[in-house]
Amino acid sequence: MTGARARLLAWFVAFATLLSACSSATGVDEAAPNQPPSSSTAQPVAGGVAGPAQGTTQTAPAPISTPAPVPTPVAVPQAYSLNLYQEGDFVPQYTFDWCVAASIQIAHNLIDDTGGGTWAGRAQQSELWEMARMRSSDSFNGANPFGWAAVLTAVGMGPYEVVSIANYGEAVRTAARAMATTGRPVGLVMWSGRHAWVMSGFESLGDPSQFPDFSVTGIRVQDPLYPYGSGQWGPSPAPNSLLTPEQLATQFVVREPRRWSGSLPTGYLLVLPVA
Repeated sequence: MTGARARLLAWFVAFATLLSACSSATGVDEAAPNQPPSSSTAQPVAGGVAGPAQGTTQTAPAPISTPAPVPTPVAVPQAYSLNLYQEGDFVPQYTFDWCVAASIQIAHNLIDDTGGGTWAGRAQQSELWEMARMRSSDSFNGANPFGWAAVLTAVGMGPYEVVSIANYGEAVRTAARAMATTGRPVGLVMWSGRHAWVMSGFESLGDPSQFPDFSVTGIRVQDPLYPYGSGQWGPSPAPNSLLTPEQLATQFVVREPRRWSGSLPTGYLLVLPVA
């Protein structure tokens, strides 16, 4: 009995100990909901800057939009004009042979805008005609455009040269372009090589220095034969007249190679200022 009691007592002690252990475990689990929830704290990175929390997605910065380039405005040709003429610049030819000499006097007056050195005298015109005649080749004792250009250069208004241009429109543009570039008048060889006019200005659509394909709309002229004109070619325009290209074309015509112009190709002849 003693031994049985001792074993029974030992069994109760062991059972009580087991119950005590179960109660302690249950108390921990029940207390857990009352504890503050654990939080995930970002760990510091090198340099003391906190990195992003785990599970956080970083958003890429929005791209910077570049404004579209503004197109450069296209230049539009505007009305352009150049006129060297001033009152008193015109000089008539004193004989029917001296058109080249009178044109040289007119050219001088157009270039010299002081008004104090006007060339207009008959004796001077005769002298200029002799100078041009002496510098003209195959002229049949007259003055031709080669002598005309040579005298303009010799007296300090040059250099000038004689050119032949096959196309009428290009000839008029060449004359206008030369005037705009040099500020000097152009000699027009009229009546298929028989007469001399001076181009003293022009009007155009577009500045020749900015628009290579500018168009000439008007030509200002000085005909030293004014007011007489020609029964074959038409009346002489008044000094500083503005002619349309169509009007000018009735008297400014092609010159075929013959006599003094044999070295030039067929075309419209200009006594052209050279820059």
